[in-house]
Amino acid sequence: EIVKARSNSSDVRLKLRELKSPAGQAIEPDSQRRNYNIRNQEARLRAEQKALGRYLWIEPYIKFWLPDSAFQTLLIIVGFLVIGTALKSAFLVVNMVVVERLVQSTTYDLRKQFFRQSLQLDLAAFGQGRDSELLSRFTNDMTTLGSSLNLLFGRAMREPLKMAVCLIIASTISWQLLVFSFIVVPPALLLMRKLASSIKRANRRAMEEIAQLHNTLSESFRGIQTVKAFTMEPYERSRFHQSAKQLFQKTMRIAFYNSLTKPLTEILGVGVISLALIAGAYLVLEQKTHIFGIKMCDRPLELGRLLLFYGMLVGVTDPIRKMADVLGAVQGGVAAADRIFGLMDRKSEITDPAKPKSLPRPHQTIVFDQVDFHYESNMPVLHRIQLEIKYGETIALVGPNGCGKSTLVNLIPRFFDPKSGTVRLSGIDIRDLRRRDLRQRIGIVSQQTHLFDETVMNNIRYGSPHASDEAVIEAARKAHADRFIVEKLSDGYSTMVGSGGGRLSGGQRQRIALARAILRDPEILILDEATSQIDIESEQLIHQALQSFVTDRTAIMVTHRLSTLALADRVVVMEAGRIIDIGRHEQLLDRCALYQRLHDIHFQNTG
Repeated sequence: EIVKARSNSSDVRLKLRELKSPAGQAIEPDSQRRNYNIRNQEARLRAEQKALGRYLWIEPYIKFWLPDSAFQTLLIIVGFLVIGTALKSAFLVVNMVVVERLVQSTTYDLRKQFFRQSLQLDLAAFGQGRDSELLSRFTNDMTTLGSSLNLLFGRAMREPLKMAVCLIIASTISWQLLVFSFIVVPPALLLMRKLASSIKRANRRAMEEIAQLHNTLSESFRGIQTVKAFTMEPYERSRFHQSAKQLFQKTMRIAFYNSLTKPLTEILGVGVISLALIAGAYLVLEQKTHIFGIKMCDRPLELGRLLLFYGMLVGVTDPIRKMADVLGAVQGGVAAADRIFGLMDRKSEITDPAKPKSLPRPHQTIVFDQVDFHYESNMPVLHRIQLEIKYGETIALVGPNGCGKSTLVNLIPRFFDPKSGTVRLSGIDIRDLRRRDLRQRIGIVSQQTHLFDETVMNNIRYGSPHASDEAVIEAARKAHADRFIVEKLSDGYSTMVGSGGGRLSGGQRQRIALARAILRDPEILILDEATSQIDIESEQLIHQALQSFVTDRTAIMVTHRLSTLALADRVVVMEAGRIIDIGRHEQLLDRCALYQRLHDIHFQNTG
């Protein structure tokens, strides 16, 4: 290269002398054209001298580090190649391990935050099949996001670095030619942007369909007894077929969009290479430095440098091709992140006050003051509820199905807030209390008793995690559950109850739930249809347990069974979201037509 640069400099000086010599035969008849050629040759001379200066600067280092023998130099270069490959492989292993650790740590933290946020949501977020949607976001969307992060911090970071190195080397040969070759890139990038948006939308729709598929599966499996009893297997298969077909169609749309990315990037690469081939060939074959009057280089390109330029462009197209494969996965991750963070950014309607008030122990009264409530604005559930319950009083709520009894008691632990009016404890609006402080004073036994797939001991201890084993057993005795636990369960208090308590009968589940509430020792006990689905023996045992337990605490019972009313100090009769009468059992039989009708229906059903 030094010899070539010196030779080129000599040739240029010779041409300049010929152009400037008045006696030379090479003098142009047109002085303007001659001056133009002189300027070009002077510019080329400066470029050759500049190149010669660079070569002369690096010459001592080359002679110092490399041997004089060409073969020995080749051996050193091959050695560097082998060592470089080994280092690259080592760094690749480190990169993959570090990236995987980063991805797993990120998804681990994200799962915890997502679960924490889910637990903070109000009950409305879990209704109408939304639990299946939450599960889909927690599993499928989280997995998709993790895979996208792996690509983003792995291949999507490695390949641009390779591309940057190739671009830097190509720019040292001719950055103007590099820019000229990339003229076709902006339109292609616009197409890629539109394609990426389409892929993101398709992924979001597919994830929504997966959530629907999870909901279909969950409903079918939870209600499998009903499905089999009514021979509805064909209907469930058809329902699942429709959901699976919708998912198939949306997945194929994603596949179609992803299939477009590779041809688009290949066309982009071919376009860049084609422009570079034409422009580079023109500069070398014609020994030009300008294209369309635009300067491409200071000195005419030589074939070796042009081939190196082409090699670097090919090195750029390979990372671009690999990045195209990443595009679809990353857009899927973006869609998953939108769904995940959409829920994490959701604010619960039930929130703690900035400055919570303290509630005296024990509370004095529970007051519903002109309370209205609805789940949907055009369907009121409670209307102008006015009710005062004194501490230590036992209240029974009776009325037809759908009259708002369960909704009314759900306002006390702030599962929902009234749309208008207030619920007060000892004169304090419960919205001014910290939810945790409020709910720690309340014990709830509902109609749909839920037990966790844990031991009997841990299910009773749930809600009172620091209670001793002796306290748990004592609570079970008070709930008349100790006998069946010890005598009928294979491992006693260490027996696993199964998912949802499926290994126990309904009466056994209810008594364990009552023991759980007794262990909590609440000021307020809420029984929401707690004896509606159990046998007579279990109901009598629960009544015996309640008879002593409701003493010196406030108890609110929602019931259809009038046999439980013996425990009540007052009975509240509800109809269509309103309180129509309040009194003792004998008083209501005399004056309340609805209560009389409910009483008659009860005795007809039990007679």
